[in-house]
Amino acid sequence: MSHFLKPLQRWFDRFVDAVFGLILLFITLGIAIGAFMLLRDLWDLMSLKGITGHYIDLISDVLTLYVLVELSRSLVEYFHTRKLRLTFIIDAALVFVVREVLIGLFKHDLKPEMILALSALILVLGVVRIGSALVYQKGEPKAAHRFSRKEVE
Repeated sequence: MSHFLKPLQRWFDRFVDAVFGLILLFITLGIAIGAFMLLRDLWDLMSLKGITGHYIDLISDVLTLYVLVELSRSLVEYFHTRKLRLTFIIDAALVFVVREVLIGLFKHDLKPEMILALSALILVLGVVRIGSALVYQKGEPKAAHRFSRKEVE
């Protein structure tokens, strides 16, 4: 690498770290606020007489928090490995699509064509997820499978 490019690369790495750190901070705040609001909504749900129609909001909120958790996992993994793992991003996408399917099914808003399209998307994402996990496992050192990260280092 050129003598000029090394400082530029370090500056770029620091900038990306700062941006990802800021995104992780906002996601963490969103998870904390969302968990608090979820508990508050659950308390409100308990006071209602007919609660069956209100479960969809609770399910939607829980799945939204799970999407945020999956996205934050990908960012935390970036800080450990300096790589964005495709598996975590696909996990978040899968949870998001499943969330949309569940909400649509509970509300009876989905047409058969949309259910078929979303099912195909879930299948494709699942295949890509399995493939990326297999590729990642092949790229890991064999010692990493038997020992924890600290023991390997």
